[in-house]
Amino acid sequence: MEIDIQKRKIGLNFKENGAAEIRLWAPLAAQVSILIADRELTLQLFDEGYGYWYLQTDQVRKNDPYRFKITPLTDAETLERADPASLFQEEGPHGPSTAFDVNAFSWTDADWKGADLKDFIIYELHTGTFTPDGDFAAIETKLDFLVELGITAIEIMPVAQFPGNRNWGYDGVFPFAVQNTYGGPSSLQHLVNACHAKGLAVILDVVYNHVGPEGNYFSDFGEYFTDKYQTPWGKAINFDDAGCDAVRNFFIENALMWFRDFHIDALRLDAVHAIKDFSPVHILADIKTYTEKLSQSTGRAYQLIAELDLNDERYIRDQSNYGYGMDAQWVDEFHHALRVCTGQAKEGYYSDFNGVADLAKSYQDAYVYTGQYSPHRKRKFGMPVQQVSGAKFVVFSQNHDQVGNRMLGERSSALVSFEMLKVMAGAVFCGPFLPLIFMGEEWAETNPFQFFVSHSDEELIEAVRKGRKAEFAAFHTHGETPDPQAVSTFEHSRLDWEKTAEPTHGIMLNYYKTLIALRKKHPVFANLDRHHVHAEAFPEKNALVLKRWKDSEAILAIFNFSKQEQTLSIDPAFQQASVLLDSSLKHWNGPSPESKQLSAASQYTLFPESIIILYKADA
Repeated sequence: MEIDIQKRKIGLNFKENGAAEIRLWAPLAAQVSILIADRELTLQLFDEGYGYWYLQTDQVRKNDPYRFKITPLTDAETLERADPASLFQEEGPHGPSTAFDVNAFSWTDADWKGADLKDFIIYELHTGTFTPDGDFAAIETKLDFLVELGITAIEIMPVAQFPGNRNWGYDGVFPFAVQNTYGGPSSLQHLVNACHAKGLAVILDVVYNHVGPEGNYFSDFGEYFTDKYQTPWGKAINFDDAGCDAVRNFFIENALMWFRDFHIDALRLDAVHAIKDFSPVHILADIKTYTEKLSQSTGRAYQLIAELDLNDERYIRDQSNYGYGMDAQWVDEFHHALRVCTGQAKEGYYSDFNGVADLAKSYQDAYVYTGQYSPHRKRKFGMPVQQVSGAKFVVFSQNHDQVGNRMLGERSSALVSFEMLKVMAGAVFCGPFLPLIFMGEEWAETNPFQFFVSHSDEELIEAVRKGRKAEFAAFHTHGETPDPQAVSTFEHSRLDWEKTAEPTHGIMLNYYKTLIALRKKHPVFANLDRHHVHAEAFPEKNALVLKRWKDSEAILAIFNFSKQEQTLSIDPAFQQASVLLDSSLKHWNGPSPESKQLSAASQYTLFPESIIILYKADA
């Protein structure tokens, strides 16, 4: 089957004349029919070759519940299964699919051409815990808040249909179906349309490295998985083994659908290091090729952002230079180095990081490990990044993983002081990279973000409980792991919006607004040329000086991560510099009535746990 960038060719789709086109890849079937149970209608599909079954009919109506009846090639029993390319599982993963017309929505964003990646200021959110109602419609009520904050792109954690109504989203089992309890596909389209009306881009988190355990019926249709590789979550998706052509098409179609039919601006591709593919053309490169074709057709920019734990430039290198062509990647190592700067215990993978020295290296090189020996991995790791813009890297002080994968799900606000929170935020926004904040971080939310599920299989529930206790044992040796299945774990993870009206939380919110405004409007902050960066670490003082410049303008960000005052010698050229931001001021709930001045010897004394940003413009 050839992919058509203009329309989806798999699953059930409605033509302009109202007829339904149905195409299913089921090479393990001797016969396939579609069942409309409430009308007692059974229609047989025709063998199209290469494992595909096809039917065009005017007997299937919009919103019909349907399943496929599969007669196996073997003597096994006949199966009834939902559509693996279903757009809507109104009754959840174990129920029938709903015949949804993805083209019925009336878009009003014709003038939206997408946002430039270098302008992304990303706000990661989880639909279920972002608001009290926990759905797409409720997110819309908070868009004005995000615009006022200065956000330019929201990143929505996965929405592919999962079991129950509580899940991070990485247990999705219908990659094309939008979670029913969030409002389903039409509600997601409405949200994206509303975001574009307010100038917000939308990033959607998608999972192409595994499929969740409950409601996963893919193996009843064909070779969607391979025994050649294993991932931390089970069998790997079959991108390079026998039968892989249709599987590759399935996921390419998925990416195109989000861009074309839901007007998503960027996809965040979960854990691409767990995608196993030794094909001549990697599946990520294939997705990129088709994404570019779609972009040329629609005139809109689409971005692919990879979560990557390999420090391998090949993923973000242009395809013309033998890369996979990902537009950007997450940089966990920036986060890890920053955490160690703040006093985070050097346990687990944090044991590889040396605080300000490694943070300075990340400012310079994006990656911390660029080929040196990694004690945690017990081998050499990473490669240098060459001529790559800072716009290729997303950095953060918190995200869903780094908060939720702590045993108790503590946010930074529960781990460090209010003063240190301001330093951490400054570290993110002062860098030559794309900044990301995790929902609630901007007002120092204290509610945790814990790991939660709502499975229905008791054995699976118990396995998740045991796995959760074992997986992060290196980080916590005391206390009880919250029960992932408990409703209370989910409820405790909701944001408390009332805190935004409290004085201290309001100060932090205004502090973030100030940082974001600097990042958006100041020419030096907005310049993501990594050649215009110099970082110097002072490990004995747990301090760091970051210089960035553009043409004749420059900024100097001085960080004191220690709990004592520290005096640093700085560039004499900043002797007459102005202060852009001083986190120690009483205005920001700090200890100082006014900013300290540089001494004649070009020395600056910083308050404990503080950051000051200086600016100069040469005549």
